[in-house]
Amino acid sequence: MDFRSDTVTKPTEEMRKAMLNAEVGDDVYGEDPTVNRLETLAAKILGKEDALFVTSGTQGNQVAILTHCRPGDEIILEAESHIFLYEAGAASALAGVQTRPIRGIKGAMEPSDVKKAIRSDDIHHPYSGLICLENTHNKAGGKVIPIQTMKAIYEIAREKDVPVHLDGARLFNAAVAAGVPVTEFTQYVDTVQVCLSKGLSAPVGSILAGSKSFIKEARKWRKRLGGGLRQVGVLAAPGIVALEKMVDRLAEDHANARQLAEGLSTIPGLQVDVDGVETNIILCNIKETGLSNEQFLTRMKEAGILAVPFDDGVIRFVTHREVTGDMVQIAVQRIRQLIG
Repeated sequence: MDFRSDTVTKPTEEMRKAMLNAEVGDDVYGEDPTVNRLETLAAKILGKEDALFVTSGTQGNQVAILTHCRPGDEIILEAESHIFLYEAGAASALAGVQTRPIRGIKGAMEPSDVKKAIRSDDIHHPYSGLICLENTHNKAGGKVIPIQTMKAIYEIAREKDVPVHLDGARLFNAAVAAGVPVTEFTQYVDTVQVCLSKGLSAPVGSILAGSKSFIKEARKWRKRLGGGLRQVGVLAAPGIVALEKMVDRLAEDHANARQLAEGLSTIPGLQVDVDGVETNIILCNIKETGLSNEQFLTRMKEAGILAVPFDDGVIRFVTHREVTGDMVQIAVQRIRQLIG
């Protein structure tokens, strides 16, 4: 029972058939009809003029930063955002920008803090080249950043002429949890990256969407990073299935996450903020068990359960298409036994 991440999902049978039968061409020449269809579909769903297929969420975020910014610029982001914590310092290594982290509340930056962080026109200051948001927020436990918060930050950004990029790796989880179209979120950003290979179950790839002029320049940056792809239709085809068939079922993952959180919270020594489980990520505090993360994870692995350490004394569980309600019940029973 693999609760490590929603990235472990295998492609569905429909996706495999789509890969087998995909019509392909050379994408660098713009001749792959399947990836062209995927990009057109994604742009429409996300409410943007154009879109670009990229190999990963990290590549999508970094291409966005490279396209928006110049070396020496500063990007404003939340202190525990994926771009800041988990992308190997790529923003500085590749784009030559510095990061300005702001501590948020449950992953959400206060608009007033963002406004204060935007640099004035002073010779001593870097230019504020970009504001980056993340929704859902991974490190906060899959929290949905409220639409009103995004709107407030976007209005401040427009006033200061600073673009806004959204790391929406799990944005469809946010939309399903909020019960609104994904465009309710994307209307308040200039560009957005979404992953096809997490809860949507495609084997690889992400989408970067924005204006036509932005995507034209982003395509060049993707090429510079070695991301010029050839007969990529075999990877784009399951992405089409992901967008057309796999979004609504994310509600099942959310329900299973809530069930898992409720079950874990009844086990002595474990602490879970059940009401704080908004999507498919559960953070479980194990400190009262007296076990280290390594000891706890080893015992779980011996019981056939996989998860990951997320902080000192905190274990992350993630539900996805390959985790059923029955598996959740079994996992809770086994964890109760191993704690006892």
